[in-house]
Formats: sequence, structure tokens, C-alpha cells
Amino acid sequence: MSGSNQFSLLRRRRFAPFFATQFFGALNDNIFRNGLVILITFQGAIVAGMIHTPLANGAAGLFILPFFLFSATAGQLADKYEKSMLIRRVKMLEIVLMTLAAAALISESYAMLLFVLFLMGCQSTMFGPVKYAYLPQQLADDELVGGNALVESGTYIAIVLGLIVGGIAVGDEVAGGLGLDRQTVLGACLILVAVTGFLTSRRVPQTRAVDPGLTIDWNAWRETWHIVRFAREERSVFLSILGISWFWFFGSAMTIQIPAYTLDVLNGSESVTTFLLAAFAIGVGIGSLLCERLSGHRIELGLVPFGSIGLSLFAVDLYYAHPGPYLVPAETIADFLSRPGGLRIWFDLAMIGVFGGFYSVPLYALIQKRSKREHLSRIIAANNIINALFMVAAAVMSMLLLRSGLSIPELFLVIAALNAVVAVYIYTLLPEFLMRFLAWLIITVIYRIRPTGLENIPDKGPAVVVCNHVSYMDPLILTGSVRRPMRFVAWYRIFQLPLFNFFFRTMRTIPIAGAREDVEIMNEAFEKVDAELAAGNIVCIFPEGGITRDGEIARFRPGIEKIIARRPVPVVPAALGRLWGSWFSRRRDGGLRKIPGRLFARVPVTFGEPVPPSEVTAAKLELLVRTLRGDER
Repeated sequence: MSGSNQFSLLRRRRFAPFFATQFFGALNDNIFRNGLVILITFQGAIVAGMIHTPLANGAAGLFILPFFLFSATAGQLADKYEKSMLIRRVKMLEIVLMTLAAAALISESYAMLLFVLFLMGCQSTMFGPVKYAYLPQQLADDELVGGNALVESGTYIAIVLGLIVGGIAVGDEVAGGLGLDRQTVLGACLILVAVTGFLTSRRVPQTRAVDPGLTIDWNAWRETWHIVRFAREERSVFLSILGISWFWFFGSAMTIQIPAYTLDVLNGSESVTTFLLAAFAIGVGIGSLLCERLSGHRIELGLVPFGSIGLSLFAVDLYYAHPGPYLVPAETIADFLSRPGGLRIWFDLAMIGVFGGFYSVPLYALIQKRSKREHLSRIIAANNIINALFMVAAAVMSMLLLRSGLSIPELFLVIAALNAVVAVYIYTLLPEFLMRFLAWLIITVIYRIRPTGLENIPDKGPAVVVCNHVSYMDPLILTGSVRRPMRFVAWYRIFQLPLFNFFFRTMRTIPIAGAREDVEIMNEAFEKVDAELAAGNIVCIFPEGGITRDGEIARFRPGIEKIIARRPVPVVPAALGRLWGSWFSRRRDGGLRKIPGRLFARVPVTFGEPVPPSEVTAAKLELLVRTLRGDER
């Protein structure tokens, strides 16, 4: 492991200056956007005939529109050129834009401020592909989750600070104390943060171009379809992009409404708006940082369904948290929290953020891990384009539903229901997410799994894992321990049990029968195993031919020798311990144990060194597995 934990990266030059640069960029975006939205909402600004609610949604759409228009070009530039140079130039552009924003603020030109907001979206569009393509070039595989978690949490901490600074800058207290108007204070903050971000960018180390011979296609529309095709080459990557885009739809549709929700529904002040938005942002930061601990420094896709469940549950509760109209305004945060439902509303928004962190961080890490390195910036650009489409759709949907007569709490309920539908659809398309979730639950809730020797599982290429068979949970335990997808071979009759049928078919388990039971099923199983190995996958088999009925390891059958003779690949011995006597192990008469046993037990999962194909015999593998398990039945 490259580092003891994610926070050690903050001491590394390959990460720390980059982290600070993206932090100050996110901070500036949110100081400006929050200050502008509060000015529009609470100062009664009218632009193009629009009042505060549609104007806030329109401003959000205006900021993200460039991601749709210019991400294709940004992705090409990030693949073609050295990344630290691109980062510095983007930060120089930010200084220019913040100076223009300060001038527009002082002149109180709201139309010009909206144009600057669009230009800031352009600048962020250029930075996005560089930001996420930089990480896998500078971080090791086991640092990706931690690095992404820090970036996500840092971004949302910047959002919190941006909310606070933006809210304070447009308030009367600071401006009055300095003898300046609020627009001047806000403009000065924007320029100061932009300059600080540029200074940190000068320390970002050189990061080579991955495709310096690339010819830039300036036709944004044509290149957009081109990079979307790149993203669709790997199905799991494209579905992860759709999952991330849905989170941006969900998050933007929720948070865009918070200022109007505070004013029109909660009868609160600017400070209450900032407090509620900060709850969501802090939640995302906490959830992101917890990802590394919950995933064991690896990409744990099981956290994604867990996150989506939490998003819907707490969004539904947010609808019910509002007890009725508030007639007395809440001028302070203390006033708001003392009301019925106040603390519950704050908690719901914070938990939506936490589960959003669980949901998004593994998806970003998966994209970086499974994408071709020479196409990664363009795949990130495709992600940004689709994100932008979803966020624009969220703004449009919100405006239409609110204009149709829905209240903002009812809009929250609609979004929660949509999230549940989308989650089920995505997990139907890619069952790996659901299976990882079930496996993650088992290894973190039902048992305390202690895997060792995971370095013996090859990162790429085919291999066979052979393991003793103790319980019906063995495939899920092994799935939760090994981050690479595995194809299991199981007795065909287990597919006739309704619940197990769902699990094993979703995991693409290969059914097998004995020669005396059904020769055709047996031969077909060997064909499928060979096809999986030829495709570079890992296949796991239980050579005993069934679950132990006495806790001992039975004689390994020679089927493994037939597999390796046909397709010579390494064989990794594995052993499960302390599962005999558990709820899902078998009695001597063959049935499940009726009394739960060994729940929350420490379960050692041990992987031995790979055995070369030329040395594989059933007897040798049986001895190795017995040795790995030892006396821990």
C-alpha cells in the first residue's frame, strides 16, 4: 500500500499543490455563485423579467451549459498537453474573470454577472478533464479511492466555505464595518482567492501528456459524439458515468431550491440558507472521507447501492420534515433550530450529503481505473458533458414542476421517487453493483472478514481460484474480499432455489453437474469456464464438489486438472476459516442450520501464492488449501 491513509497524500508534492489548487477554484466558484444567488433572491433583482426562483434555476443552468458545449475540446487539450501547464493557464484565466466579476458587481450589472457566470462555467469546463485525469497519473491504484475522496471532500469543504464567505460578503455587517458596499467586498474576495489559487498551481509537478500526437478536432459537436463513443467502449465505465450524472441531477435539483425553500417555505434568512447548504456540503465531505475506510483502500462498488438507498430515504424524510407554514420569520440559525422540524431538516440534508459521498467516490475511482489511460481525459470530458445534460435537465424539470403548481417539498418527494427508479434501472443493467453491495453487507455486517494474501490475486489476466466450501455464503464472502469480478462454478440444482437462483444468475455463476447426473451440463460448464478464462477473467471453483457436512475438507476432485490442461493459467489456492457452525453452513443431514451461529465472527480468508499450470494437481491444491486453513474450521 502506497500510503498509510488518504491524509498522508496531503504531505506529498504530487498531490498537495494540486489539491490546494482545485480547492481554491471550487471555493471561488461558490463564493461567486452563492453571493450572486443571495443577492438575486433577497435583494429582489429582476433580470429578463424573471424573479428570484426561476432566475436561480436559470443561473445554475447558465453555469453548467459550457460543460455541454466545450467539454469535448477540453478533453482533447488535457490528453494532448502537459497537465501542470494547462492548470496554470486555467488559473490565470480565473484571475481575469474574477476582475471582470468585481467590476460587474460594483456597477450592479446583474446581466453582466450572469454572463461572467457563464464564462466561469467555461473556465471550470477546461479544468475538469485535467483534474480527474491527473489523479491516476500521480497516484497508485490503492491511493485512487483516498485521493478521490480527498478531492470530493475538499470540493465540498470549499463549497461550505464559499457559502459562508459568499453569504458574509453580501451581508451588511462586514461591509458596514469596512465602510464599503457589499458588492465591493464580494469582488475583492473573488480576486484574492483567484490569485491564491494561481500561486498554488505553480507548485503542481509536471505530468506528461498521454497523447501528444493527438490532432485537435475543433468541431465540438462531432468530437462530442466521438468521446462519448470512447466512454461507451467499457460498459461499466459508461454506466458509472450515467450514475455520476444522475447524482449531479439529484444534487443540483435539491440544492438549487434551497434559497427559495428557505425564503418561501421556511420563512428564514440568508444565514439559514447558508446553514442548510452547508449541511449538504459537509455531509458529502464526510461521506467521501469515510469511503476509504469502508472500502479498505480499494474500489468498493457495493457502496454505490448503499448510497442510492440513503439518498431516497432522506429525501423522502425531508418532505415529511416540514410540519406546516411558519408565520414567524427565523432571522438566526438558533431561531431555525428551535422550531419544530428545524433540526430534522438540517439532519436530512446532511445525511443526503453523506450518502451522496458513498455513492459518487467509488464511481469516479472506477472510471479512472478501468478507462484506457490515453483516452482518460476525453472520457472525463464525456462524463462532464453528460453531467451537464443531466444538470440542465434538473434545472428545467424543477422550473416546469414548480410552475405547474408543485411546492418545493413536493419537488423533493418527486426527486426521491425518481432516484429509486433510476437506481433499480442501473443495477439491472450492471448487476455487479448490486452483488458488490450484498457482498459488502455480508463482510461488514454479518461477519468480520479478515482477508490476507490478496496480492496473490493477479491484477489482470486469467486465473482460477480454488477454495474449500463451508457455507452458502462462500461465493459472496469471496466476492467481497476480491475486488476483481469472479465467475463461480456451482451445482446446477442450487439454481432451482428461488433466492439463490437470483443471486447466482446475477453473478453469472456457471452451473455444473456430475457426470452421472447430466453429462451435457457438465461439458457445457467446462466450455463456459474455458471461455471465461480465454476472456481474461477469474474463475472460482470449489473442488470438493459440495458444502462440507462435518467441517472437514473433502478430497479435491480432478476437474481442476481438466480445466488447466485445456487452458494453462495460474491457480490461486484459498481457504475460508471459522465458518463451520455458522447459520449458512450445513447440518449432517444436508439442511441449513436453524439456529444462527457465529454471527459477527472473525472470518479469515487466506489466499496463497499462485501455482504454475505445470504444477497443478488436485492433490497438491487440496494440501495447500488445508495448510492455509489450518485448524480454524
